[in-house]
Amino acid sequence: MRRSLDRRENSWNPKLDKDGDVELQPFIASGSSPTVVSSGTSSGGVKLTPGLEDVTASGADDLYERTPPTDRFNIVYLILIIHGVGTLMPWNMFITAKAYFVDYKLSKGYTGTESEYANNFMPYLGFASQIPNVFFNWLNIFIQIGGSLKTRIVWSIVVEVILFIFTIVLAMLDTSAFPGLFFWMTMGSVVIINMAGGIFQNSVYGIAAKLDYSGAVVLGSNISGTFTSIINLISLATAPSERTAAIYYFITALFILLTCFDTYFALPLNKFYRYHELMSAKEQESKRSVGHVGQKTPYMAILKKCFPQCINVFLVFFVTLTIFPTVHSDIQMVDSNFIIPAKYFVGVTCFLTFNFFAMVGNMIPALVQWPGPKYLWIAVVLRFLFIPFFILCNYQPLGHDRVFLPDFMFGDWTYWIGGVLLGLTSGYFSSLSMMYCPRTVENEHAPIAGMFAAAFLITGIFAGINFSILIPKFVSTVQL
Repeated sequence: MRRSLDRRENSWNPKLDKDGDVELQPFIASGSSPTVVSSGTSSGGVKLTPGLEDVTASGADDLYERTPPTDRFNIVYLILIIHGVGTLMPWNMFITAKAYFVDYKLSKGYTGTESEYANNFMPYLGFASQIPNVFFNWLNIFIQIGGSLKTRIVWSIVVEVILFIFTIVLAMLDTSAFPGLFFWMTMGSVVIINMAGGIFQNSVYGIAAKLDYSGAVVLGSNISGTFTSIINLISLATAPSERTAAIYYFITALFILLTCFDTYFALPLNKFYRYHELMSAKEQESKRSVGHVGQKTPYMAILKKCFPQCINVFLVFFVTLTIFPTVHSDIQMVDSNFIIPAKYFVGVTCFLTFNFFAMVGNMIPALVQWPGPKYLWIAVVLRFLFIPFFILCNYQPLGHDRVFLPDFMFGDWTYWIGGVLLGLTSGYFSSLSMMYCPRTVENEHAPIAGMFAAAFLITGIFAGINFSILIPKFVSTVQL
């Protein structure tokens, strides 16, 4: 018997603490032997735990602090890219389907009557999209509309899915007898979609800020534009009509939103995501334990710290949306023998070029982050030079006769290179400013800072869209 005991002692030699109890060794790796957990009493009782899921909250804290997980295979990063695609999918789909609305559903050839609905569609679309988006982005920071971030994201996606199904049904119906009703039903659905989209976008940026993954959402938003532009070019080449092309667009948007819905529920299954959620909760619990129970969120203090980067975000998107798509898409070919055929000129040089290179610009901060937070504003302000540059290209706004330097215009290649630089700088500087913003505040306030950045982003888009309305009037009234 003594020999048998000796063999056991040689095969298992646990560490003992000062009281003689077994020292805890947390179970981490799947497939490892069961963990021996001390009862904490002198009786030396033990309990077998099958894995991480059975560890208590405090035990999980210790476990995560000792071995913080990594984003294996960049799963969380990829999920947030998908959600970035989803946040701007409604906007991209509606502006890309311009030909369907203006040249088909609201045209004289389809309805049999001349109306102002077609001429005013894009301005109305901009207002219907961005006013609710701006309002609900800002409101979502201060008021938890619909509860937790999880509830807000899930219900926002559900509302958008329902409205896109409604839009597809409208595309299938013959609405030639009631163009006015179709117009206002479309605008009503756009308003509701963007109310939900504002909450969705703001909440996603809040989650991304916790993980320092704001760049992933910005990258996704630019992939959204590139993806839509490619669908647009494929439709131009293959779809028999604007109606069919529009149905393709909206079904594609529906598919993307359903993918966002699915992948969101995969996040809590990821150890990297759970780690950051746990650390955030632990930090909040720590503050409560030292007498901060019921303390109000210091919104103004957070905004003061992140305000310079928020202004950078605003200015990047203001310049971008002043030019793209309103001015950019009205620039016409100068040389009829240009390498790109006239049918695809706007689709390639405007939509595809901008969205593709904005996506490339989003990727660059993973390799280099320059300039730093202190001097980023200089590069951002220099982007204002793009506005006169694109006006001096062959800009011919629809419904206006250009009188501003009508005989001077940059060539097609110069214009196209400018489009590349506009996209690159938009993607790069927007990613930098969105990444820098949450880093200016304490970790527990990073989600709020991320929401502020998202709100300034949408406000910049809204301001840029409205400012772009003045440019056609400028070139048609100012003579030089």
